[in-house]
Amino acid sequence: MHPLFEQVGAHAARFLEDLDTSPVAATATLAELRAALDGPLPETGLPPGQVLDELVRDVQGGILGSASGRFFGWVIGGGHPAAVAADWLTATWNQNAALYACGPAEAVIEEVAGRWLKQLLGLPAAASFAFTTGAQLAHVTALAAARGKLLADRGWNVERRGLAGAPALRVLAGGRQHASVDRAVRLLGLGTEALRGVGTDEAGRIDLAGLERALAADPAAATIVCLQAGEINTGAFDAFEPACRLARAHGAWVHVDGAFGLWAAISPRHAHLTAGVEQADSWTTDGHKWLNVPFDSGFVFVRDHAAHRTAMTVQASYLVTATQVADAQAEPSSAARDQIDWNPEWSRRGRGVAVYAVIRAFGRDGIQAMIERCCDHARRLVAGLGAMPGVQVLAEPEVNQGLVRFLAGDGNHDRRTDEIIDRIQASGEAWFGGTTWNGMRAMRVSVVNWRTSDRDVNRAIAAVRAALAGDSASSL
Repeated sequence: MHPLFEQVGAHAARFLEDLDTSPVAATATLAELRAALDGPLPETGLPPGQVLDELVRDVQGGILGSASGRFFGWVIGGGHPAAVAADWLTATWNQNAALYACGPAEAVIEEVAGRWLKQLLGLPAAASFAFTTGAQLAHVTALAAARGKLLADRGWNVERRGLAGAPALRVLAGGRQHASVDRAVRLLGLGTEALRGVGTDEAGRIDLAGLERALAADPAAATIVCLQAGEINTGAFDAFEPACRLARAHGAWVHVDGAFGLWAAISPRHAHLTAGVEQADSWTTDGHKWLNVPFDSGFVFVRDHAAHRTAMTVQASYLVTATQVADAQAEPSSAARDQIDWNPEWSRRGRGVAVYAVIRAFGRDGIQAMIERCCDHARRLVAGLGAMPGVQVLAEPEVNQGLVRFLAGDGNHDRRTDEIIDRIQASGEAWFGGTTWNGMRAMRVSVVNWRTSDRDVNRAIAAVRAALAGDSASSL
């Protein structure tokens, strides 16, 4: 089997080596990819080496260069080598990271990595945690804990009785929250009618006066307040200390969506943006964004251990629990942690392995330097674009997110903006995505990749300049 892994390693190394010269955009059409990959169900097997060689051949042009330092579209990290390699080991070991009994080493790795994450993010040391597929399932986990606790306080056991006939529960947010929060509310059976926007400022920060009015309008209601550490378009941060103080005065649960912005806490230059965030009740963030681990990595932290565990734990007669293992080994029952008690999944990969590896590879200083470097690149990108004729800056980066739009002589700035984005992507030199902000089409600038360099920023600026001129950008 070893030659097969050497073969795969060679393919992977070649891909990474070519990132600097390969187009960032995918170049194959849907029809071309289907023609290359589709076919009848194989009746007989092929040698694994042949399968892999042909797979690499057939996906040519269909792999988006999101691992490249010139990808500035969605908030996607680049995959640090230590994390990618550790993820390969995770797949090789093939442990079910649901129970200590299924994978003892991975259970301990996750336990340690969870503690390190709380230290890095400045969250309460006593908070519980879980590793999920991403912020979406992290929101579901946190809000399930909030739902259970708020209803239990009103005499209703939602885990046993369900929601039919339960006291009403509302979710207050600014109104510009990430759509994953809306979907979490749906998945938990609360319905989007329970989600109410209290208003925001122009940058997307929650309106504290609107929040206070909404809380005071129904002071007895079971309430979750959702705040943001990093609005997805502008990167704006809510004012956590006063928002938490208002919520606490009304007995509300505060949840913070910090999918990328929570990492600002590690930087002395940006930590003021997260001041007071530790006063919340639950927090979520992603590992596959600013921590630069492969996808399938989200984190949730909950202040109330009991509420978290009650919402997630599950039992079955065939499971071998950590307590049973401890009893058999004559160890204290606290000696091990069963991940299944804190996650919304049963069978799952050992997500903690890549996280553990990348934190050790970076260290606190390395993560801080990478985050500050990304923020510097984002500011330089937005400033460089804003200096060009026909470019309007809509949002300068507070951290790593910015917005610009492209102006048209005929006044159709939305059309012009989408046209320029398409030209940049087609050039292959850089990749930016579009969004609608305050009723205007805009181009998002997002920098979270550990690979992004000054040269990448220069190439991206040149690509935009060429797109504005109607030319194709050439490699520098």
